Amino acid sequence: MKTSKKPHEIWDEYQKAISYNRGIDLYETVKKNENFFIGKQWEGLNAPDLAKPVINVLRRVVSYFISMIVADDIGVAFTPFITTEERTKKAEIWSREVERVMELSEIKAKARDVIRNAAVDGDGVLYFYFDPSAETGQLARGRIACEVVDNTSVMFGNPYSSDVQKQPYILIEMRRTVDSVREEAIKNGVDEADAMSIVSDREFEMYDVCSTKTDDNLTTVIVKFWRENGTVHAIKTTRNVIVRPEWDTGYRRYPIAVMPWEKVKNSYHGNAAITGLIPNQISINQLFAMAIHSAKTNAFPKTIYDATKISSWTNKVGQAIGVIGNPNEAIASAFRGADMSNQVMTLIDKMIQYTLEFMGASDAALGNINPQNTSAIIATQKASAMPLELQKLAYNRFTEDYIRTIVDMMSVDYGLREVQTEKDGAVTTELFDFSADSAFELSLKVDIGSAAYWSELMQVQTMDNLFAKGVISDVITYLEGIPEQYLRNKSKLIAKLKNSQNMQTAQNTPLPMAQPVTAAPLSPAPTSVPTPSPLPAPVQM
Repeated sequence: MKTSKKPHEIWDEYQKAISYNRGIDLYETVKKNENFFIGKQWEGLNAPDLAKPVINVLRRVVSYFISMIVADDIGVAFTPFITTEERTKKAEIWSREVERVMELSEIKAKARDVIRNAAVDGDGVLYFYFDPSAETGQLARGRIACEVVDNTSVMFGNPYSSDVQKQPYILIEMRRTVDSVREEAIKNGVDEADAMSIVSDREFEMYDVCSTKTDDNLTTVIVKFWRENGTVHAIKTTRNVIVRPEWDTGYRRYPIAVMPWEKVKNSYHGNAAITGLIPNQISINQLFAMAIHSAKTNAFPKTIYDATKISSWTNKVGQAIGVIGNPNEAIASAFRGADMSNQVMTLIDKMIQYTLEFMGASDAALGNINPQNTSAIIATQKASAMPLELQKLAYNRFTEDYIRTIVDMMSVDYGLREVQTEKDGAVTTELFDFSADSAFELSLKVDIGSAAYWSELMQVQTMDNLFAKGVISDVITYLEGIPEQYLRNKSKLIAKLKNSQNMQTAQNTPLPMAQPVTAAPLSPAPTSVPTPSPLPAPVQM
């Protein structure tokens, strides 16, 4: 299949993707969900005399979802297919450096935003790129960075498939200032006259759900990725101008990871957690607003008087009131309306309770119970967390996808770099070539979830028991079995203990006793001089 590489062709693909998103009502759904999540739940209503309370059930539930899914840590481990000392060393280096990339790019913090977007908008997207100008503290520069992208800004070439790596191409839309795009185009070798033709296209802000429509100096930039000859190629364009010509990234995977909250059949966009519950939220707010209005209207008594005898009424203390006729007949009384039915508040409570329960956030899960029976509470919380298991599995797969993407990018962009290695408790720095495809000799294992915690805790407890019972008597052997994160400066401690043991061994080892040296007996002097051998006879010519 021919790949479109001209600006107007890529723009046509972009318009086709917009039409698909409009067909599934994506933009309006995302905008409405965002408003309800942040508390703008009465937008567009013209009722100045009506109180507009917000009982934001959806936000609390989404916050609970985020905390439940990201509560577990992420561990990365490489294991060689064939166990050798060299490959084991490579595996340790890759594990350590991938975790360093995750820490420097703040992936664990950005993962919360991804889950939030997945729950509210339907999809969470993480886009990776290599920043060649980033400082690394060594001669080699550049590092892998990432940013969270809205699901309305990522468009698949095949919208009926949710598999990222099987897409014919992927478009990423960006809204940037015209001046910055022109500057980048000139820097990439684009003619200055062509760069100056880049202008604002404000008419497309209607597809930006977060746009304030107050800045006219924005233009749409599209980055297109596709595969060619086994690697991922990319090009960056506006509507009419190429900002950066085609380049070969060298990657084998698309630098994108997507997490749908709930998969939708034959669509690459997922279904958000709060989309179907917005009518519940509207009903809760409406009932509460009417309850407030009823209380304001009927809770306080009203004065009723005979207008034929009293021209006007005043509630001022000591104020005289004029009366026509007999004042004894000018009777004024207080009137109080009927009380609001208790069924209203009961209905509100039931709607909130059912909404929370059907979303998997019951009182036990949210901690709104009296802790009298610990075992029952733990069992209830585990049972209430079961509806999130599918989302946890989706998050685990999303994590594995972006870690494999990081490995792919490191093998292309990192090259020769300084790394730290450990041997016999001593940490040394050496050069390691990431571009030698050394990662593909190894098997990548990603440990996510409470299982990783339990395995580490069980390992610590097992080592404690073995050491306490005397099965392990060597302190160094015991420390080597403790996970790194449970003992700070573990390698230095082991090195010091080994040095102490070596010194103690040297002090306790007795020196060998000196042996008397016996002189070798002298050979007896020869009694006669040996007769020399006769000279050979001359050779006859």
